[in-house]
Amino acid sequence: MKHRILVIEDNEQNRYLVTFLLEASGYEVLTAVDGPQGIALASLELPDLILLDIQLPGMDGHAVARLLRSEPATRETPIVALTSHARAGDREKAIAAGCDAYFEKPIDPETFVSDIARSLPREAAP
Repeated sequence: MKHRILVIEDNEQNRYLVTFLLEASGYEVLTAVDGPQGIALASLELPDLILLDIQLPGMDGHAVARLLRSEPATRETPIVALTSHARAGDREKAIAAGCDAYFEKPIDPETFVSDIARSLPREAAP
């Protein structure tokens, strides 16, 4: 069984790179371009992990994480924050919003998949 990862990312190039790397490693990838679409997909598809861009248009990643944590269907789903605008305190803010881990962009293609695999629940890791 392929493990599913939902990528909520508005930047097409970032979404493509993350999807490519994950699919090449055997994951099934679902994508959303904004917070509301990501929330709907997460509730419907129940992915094993959510990769969440923090700098989303409209509803930012912090609001998305808080909403996902408030829903019974996604309350326990690991959420990994991804951001390119890392400043002091941003990691703590993402964790406080409900993210389980925090990675800065640009990602390292050599280590990205193994870093993400560590965030999957043990029973979901490939």
